[in-house]
Amino acid sequence: MVPKKIFFTTGVGVHKDKLASFESALREAGIEKCNLVYVSSIYPPHCEIVSKEDGVNQLKAGQITFCVMARMETNEPSRLISTAIGFAQPADENVHGYLSEHHSYGETAEQAGEYAEDLAATMLATTLGIEFDPDLAWDERKQVYEASGSIIDTKNFAISAEGDINGLWTTVISAAVFIL
Repeated sequence: MVPKKIFFTTGVGVHKDKLASFESALREAGIEKCNLVYVSSIYPPHCEIVSKEDGVNQLKAGQITFCVMARMETNEPSRLISTAIGFAQPADENVHGYLSEHHSYGETAEQAGEYAEDLAATMLATTLGIEFDPDLAWDERKQVYEASGSIIDTKNFAISAEGDINGLWTTVISAAVFIL
């Protein structure tokens, strides 16, 4: 069973109950009607990236749905939380790529996204045998990866939110959702 399609989505939910806050974030992301199964980090060869709208329209209520998900929640007023999915696609369409998930406190969506993107690209680079200096900044390593010609694309899908000022539960999620 190898997924044929994938889409990326994010969501934020706020509610007095922690679980209901998560459900609200799933609704914003468009994946609340699925039975989600978390999987690890492989982007399958020949897997087509589709829009969130197209992907959500292919899901059925109650369906077992595989995804890579990052989730973070807080009930601390004004506490910054973030999640991100990183994506790295090899130039050779017959080779698998990588997805990474990251969740954190105190990072903006941009910071969390760059971290997740860097992580996915680094995992792919090590698999492909691309030599790089791990102490270089992400922007510098990204140039090395692109110059190698072995990595065609990297992206991130991130979101952040501040905890509700009244102490309600706030949840953020980022997900890469597979369609079989």
